[in-house]
Amino acid sequence: MEHTRWLDDDEQRTWRGFLTANRLLFERVERQLQNEARMPHAYFEILVRLSEAPDRTLRMSRLAETSLSSRSRLSHAVARLEQAGWVRRIACPTDRRGSFAELTDAGLAALEEAAPGHVETVRSLLFDALTPEQQASLREISEAVVAHLTGSPVWPADGDEESAGDTPADEADCPERSG
Repeated sequence: MEHTRWLDDDEQRTWRGFLTANRLLFERVERQLQNEARMPHAYFEILVRLSEAPDRTLRMSRLAETSLSSRSRLSHAVARLEQAGWVRRIACPTDRRGSFAELTDAGLAALEEAAPGHVETVRSLLFDALTPEQQASLREISEAVVAHLTGSPVWPADGDEESAGDTPADEADCPERSG
């Protein structure tokens, strides 16, 4: 790199505050889910994404993309969720490489049991510390960083205007999926 753009004192303080807040927050969220729901946050997020998808089903590639996970990491997580009976993998009959993840009734029940504790933890650790104006600023800043890094929103996986075009292509690739 020809010229290093060093952080000034304010930027350094902002970066370190952001980094510390993220680490503390996510460590405590992870601990709560592990202790109370016996699942890591990554598994909780997969269950949430599936619960919000049409027919509680998403193509594995879309699930990996929206959960910011590699396909191999997601495949491993889905295999563990299958073992628990919370997710079912459905092969695409017209595309041997494609498959879907479907949230089972047991998975939905596990999510519904875990959600109240998770929401209370998020509320108490994050939202209770912020004014409504700070919450709006945090949302605006977070969305700006996500847009800068990805060029598109990653939440929710389906149902928002930006991702609505993804489902028909998946269905065209695999129109005969069944649960």
